[in-house]
Amino acid sequence: MAIVIPKDGFVVMQNDSVSSSPSDSPLRLQPQFPDLTIPVKDFFKSREAREFLSGALAGAMTKAVLAPLETIRTRMVVGVGSRSIPGSFLEVINKQGWQGLWAGNEINMIRIIPTQAIELGTFEWVKRAMTSLQKKLKKIEDAKVEIGDLSFSPSISWISPVAVAGASAGIASTLVCHPLEVLKDRLTVSPEIYPNLSLAIPRIFRDDGIRGFYAGLGPTLIGMLPYSTCYYFMYDKMKTSYCKSKNKKALSRPEMLVLGALAGLTASTISFPLEVARKRLMVGSLKGECPPNMAAAIAEVVKKEGVMGLYRGWGASCLKVMPSSGITWVFYEAWKDILLAANTKSLL
Repeated sequence: MAIVIPKDGFVVMQNDSVSSSPSDSPLRLQPQFPDLTIPVKDFFKSREAREFLSGALAGAMTKAVLAPLETIRTRMVVGVGSRSIPGSFLEVINKQGWQGLWAGNEINMIRIIPTQAIELGTFEWVKRAMTSLQKKLKKIEDAKVEIGDLSFSPSISWISPVAVAGASAGIASTLVCHPLEVLKDRLTVSPEIYPNLSLAIPRIFRDDGIRGFYAGLGPTLIGMLPYSTCYYFMYDKMKTSYCKSKNKKALSRPEMLVLGALAGLTASTISFPLEVARKRLMVGSLKGECPPNMAAAIAEVVKKEGVMGLYRGWGASCLKVMPSSGITWVFYEAWKDILLAANTKSLL
């Protein structure tokens, strides 16, 4: 197999053993790996650091406002208590008081700061990297791969940088922050067993070991991929189309709020059955009814509650996801504007 590419923009070497004629000599790619070591001071001056910090601040501010909706959503998704949103609100207030609406909010705040920082920061970085790579490859019009008598030109122009960035953002944030998600769900669903963070951590470790903090990781990744990919793809496409139709360069804050909410609604609706199965797996062990896998969890829900059972809590989820998505983008863009305006100063 030979990779034939033009010399411009790449480090190439001639293979003299293939042909004695310089003009006929195929070229082989000589890979050069970038130096990934970045001084700490330089990183805190970088655009990426400011985007990570903007994501963290946006996530914290959003969760502080919408914590009660997250509590109701989680209870309805996992099948605890009332089946209606008003009923669930009243049930929590009667049993735990107004403070019960913020059950698990301590861990929720701890969870959302790194989650949103990693998710939004990764999204921005991967999108830029993919877009830059596609632009470079478009310049190599004569690039082709030869395998025997077959020859074809590789292209990644059909791949959406936004979709790849959205998927990468979801995977990265999930892998890093999944234990915090487990803790948040335990505190929300079973406050009588896990009354606070200081008791929940040693109890989970004692009962299940380290694996307990990663319960449901596989289903979470499976559920996260369609949601994260669709969410960022829809927001970016709606944003681009709207700005083009209105002949404007950027969205206003109210427009960000609306488009972010619509993107969250679409993504949540598409991936919600996977979210139901994921939540059942994560907290099922508390009730002694933990399904063995995601397919079994979905089948169990359908058997007991019908197909509509896969959308139990969808209304509460939309009630939480839509404002959360819209408000997050408003806060994120606002903080990014502030922090990128001072790009000559280090964050530390």
